[in-house]
Amino acid sequence: MIRVLLADDEAMVRAGVRAILETDEAIEVVAEAADGREAVEAAQRHRPDVALLDVRMPRMDGLAAAAEIARTAPETARVILTTFSEDAYIARALGDGASGFLLKSGDPRELLAGVHAVADGAAFLSPRVAQRVIAELGAGAGDRMSRAAEARAKIATLTDRERDVMALVGAGFSNAEIGRRLHLVEGTVKAYLSSAFGRLGVRNRVQAAVLAHEAGLVSEDR
Repeated sequence: MIRVLLADDEAMVRAGVRAILETDEAIEVVAEAADGREAVEAAQRHRPDVALLDVRMPRMDGLAAAAEIARTAPETARVILTTFSEDAYIARALGDGASGFLLKSGDPRELLAGVHAVADGAAFLSPRVAQRVIAELGAGAGDRMSRAAEARAKIATLTDRERDVMALVGAGFSNAEIGRRLHLVEGTVKAYLSSAFGRLGVRNRVQAAVLAHEAGLVSEDR
């Protein structure tokens, strides 16, 4: 079972997300919270596999709660629930080690896929969120083109196999799934990731996923 903590200050939103999660027999909502402080306390008490955190909550926002959960319950993967109006928050969270970003208005199947992915150790970026992150990081067209060119130049330093691995990281696959797709043992996947992350200058899988999207490594069929 994937044990989930759900935090949102709107009871109706929590009810809707819970209803979606409960359609999957492999997912159990073990706690709910109406603000960031409650979310941190619930994470410390229940030690869930995944914490789904709304950005805007009273007492402590979702990003601050995610950072505190990372410090006090590091085994819990943190996923930020966001809307299109919160792009700046997404960009801010990139460096804080969040495991994924999901749109509240997204496809319910994407929510379930994201929970499974981060519980399995992967990063998960909703494709539409990835596009918004990239747009936010480069506010103007020239900036976006510059970032894309920089990302492609960084990717060019990788071996063919490292590029294959990075593309699958960008698509939200875990190490085990990458190994199965590329016919590699998981330890070899980890070695490729360690080498690639060092050369790309990224600190975590979400940053790596954004870079893969910027470089155009993630195809639609993934």
